[in-house]
Amino acid sequence: MTPSLTRLNPAAMPDSSALGYSQISLVEPGRMAFVSGQVAALPGGDPVPEGLAAQTRAAVANCAAALAALGAAPADIAMLRLYVVGLDGAAMGECYPVVLEWLAGAAPSITGIGVAALAGPDLLIEIEMVVRVPG
Repeated sequence: MTPSLTRLNPAAMPDSSALGYSQISLVEPGRMAFVSGQVAALPGGDPVPEGLAAQTRAAVANCAAALAALGAAPADIAMLRLYVVGLDGAAMGECYPVVLEWLAGAAPSITGIGVAALAGPDLLIEIEMVVRVPG
């Protein structure tokens, strides 16, 4: 974990650490990046993959590219928001394991938000990040 970020799961709140996220991410002063929601749009205009898990992998790849452009890593993410069309337990079962694998134990604060639609009719997930830029 980046020293400029502290993860908290206070005893008075549900302990979310077993689920791979933190109730609170405390960020020390410094540069912050607010990364637009990333969807399954692929470089070169390739078609959007079918299925939520495949779209999550593509959106995560775009998030990883944004982090690389910032010189950051998943440990630098303070807040992650997952916008999922028709969010329910089954949808979380498809997308959340992909996100957790990418985070590799970073455990940022995460919010899942169910939506009726995204910017394109074939899009199923959008991932938005708030990142503490290292250095």
